[in-house]
Amino acid sequence: MIIKSLLPACAAAALIATPILFAAQAPAEEKAQERVWRHGASLLGDLKYGPDFKRFDYVNPNAPKGGTVRLSGFGGTYDNFNPVVAGVKGTIVNGVAEIYDTLMVSPLDEVETSYGLLAEGLTYPQDVSSVTYRLRPIAKWHDGKPVTPDDVIFSFNAFKTNSPLYSKYYQHVTKAEKTGDHDVTFTFDAPGNRELPLIVGQLSVLPKHWFEGTDKNGNKRNVANTTLEPPLGNGAYRIKEGFVPGRSIVYERVKDYWGKDVPVNIGRDNFDEHRFEYYRDAQVGLEAFKADQIDFRTENVAKNWSTAYDFPAVADKRVLKEEFPVRDRGIMQGFVLNTRRSKFADPRVRRAFNLAMDFEEMNKQFFFGMYRRIGSYFDGTELASSGLPSGLELEILQTVRDQVPPEVFTTEYKNPVNGNPENVRNNLREAARLLRESGWEIRNQKLVNTKTGEPMTVEVLNPANSPNNFERIILFYKSSLERLGMTISVRNVDDAQYENRERKWDYDVTVGLWAESLSPGNEQREFWGSKAADDVGSRNLIGIKNPAVDKLIDRVIFAKNREELVAATRALDRVLLWNNYIVPNWTSGLSYTVRWDRFSHPDKMPEYGASAFPTIWWWDPVKAAKTGGRQ
Repeated sequence: MIIKSLLPACAAAALIATPILFAAQAPAEEKAQERVWRHGASLLGDLKYGPDFKRFDYVNPNAPKGGTVRLSGFGGTYDNFNPVVAGVKGTIVNGVAEIYDTLMVSPLDEVETSYGLLAEGLTYPQDVSSVTYRLRPIAKWHDGKPVTPDDVIFSFNAFKTNSPLYSKYYQHVTKAEKTGDHDVTFTFDAPGNRELPLIVGQLSVLPKHWFEGTDKNGNKRNVANTTLEPPLGNGAYRIKEGFVPGRSIVYERVKDYWGKDVPVNIGRDNFDEHRFEYYRDAQVGLEAFKADQIDFRTENVAKNWSTAYDFPAVADKRVLKEEFPVRDRGIMQGFVLNTRRSKFADPRVRRAFNLAMDFEEMNKQFFFGMYRRIGSYFDGTELASSGLPSGLELEILQTVRDQVPPEVFTTEYKNPVNGNPENVRNNLREAARLLRESGWEIRNQKLVNTKTGEPMTVEVLNPANSPNNFERIILFYKSSLERLGMTISVRNVDDAQYENRERKWDYDVTVGLWAESLSPGNEQREFWGSKAADDVGSRNLIGIKNPAVDKLIDRVIFAKNREELVAATRALDRVLLWNNYIVPNWTSGLSYTVRWDRFSHPDKMPEYGASAFPTIWWWDPVKAAKTGGRQ
């Protein structure tokens, strides 16, 4: 569950993944409609923490409060504080999720489990046709007014109405209504969609009275618009006065925060301030860290990790490099071939692009051997397909047999392997054969369509000032594609242009990234569903419109148990792979971090939290004194 990342505080900002509810069901002897209130819900097994738990095991309950942590803003700039239109209008500021609480929160030492934050409990019938959340009476906005069911209903409707992403995420939730002084009930369009109670719990709750009010100039606010007026929140932090739009922002800890003693919050939110500084150029951001203007950095460039941190503060251990394993999700990242463009309609053309990419040489030249090739849309999890389909997975695939590539049943999917001259020649020869079969041929040393005479010209969209700048990699890849007769260009744009062009599908090729939870569900429609292909701002960057994919997504969403979920997801993975929609990139399964040594964290870190910075860390004055610099 990463829904809060849609209100970005990190590079994963527009990515979502969801669970399915299999466990924490009411006992069989209970009457079907009897209300059983639960303090939490698990998706893969029993709850680790009982109803009277005091805190999560991995936190330091005595962590001191204080200090400021300085972070680099992701995206180069910002012009919006309103999460409702994030990804649709403007560029959302980093960290805005910190000012809003959700109904439930997920611990970092359990997979796909949630416990109450704004909600003190939830209940749902055995057929999972609805869910009711009961709000804590003590929950308050920063202006002192209580958080009410009306706020929850307003928030749900605002997100579902104004965000294409949330519209699909909550498309099976038909209504939200007040059913008690502190109760709000969400009704579903059909029983059996077992993830819905949990994904509803991820809802960030917004203040209805604030968004329906007026600003200091008497202008009526509109939740469907961007804003740079600091919104009213109910979370552990608020936006501090003095922010500079597009340049910097500070979130200050709310000293009288209503939820500071709620068990899920003990030991976290330890810094007095979170400061984000924005740098339009990624290299400038790196130099700012070296100059001690930034405290903590997650490095996603292999060259930087291997070569850029060779300066005195690293040598004398005032700056620490540390790798943290990523265990809570899988990943797909790759070069997206926009199938809305006719030149990419044929899967043989798309396979040719994969054959031409010499990942092995890239890994040597650019990545210092740090990465491995991504081989699944659910890479790094048990959900990844392998070998040939069998058992329940095969049964599921049989239902779409006439709609999927025959290789799904006969051949294990593998990415091509290059890395030496012989392999490169063989793969380029195979790519040329596939291009000929699909109606392309060489004329005057250029690849052209045999029917129209149109040359194969491809523009690759690249965010030039971002940490995700792929230009040097694209240029290396470009030379292989040009050997096939293609004309390849790189369009370098700033972050705002990049975001706008992606929203409008205005690209031939771009780089896409999707995080996948260990229990996928409704978000798969947003990633690969036919309807999402036409919804501006959706994550279906590829433009997939495939009835077989739609059917398999439904099998994932409506899986009745873990076994069926795994089988259906592997089937979906296999069909996506054999349609060659993407040229998979690379991953390591690690989070690479570097920090000035002024902070401490619990001795035993949570299994599924990666670095968990700054959530459960704290300012350490003893370390800070040894490190020197700012106080």
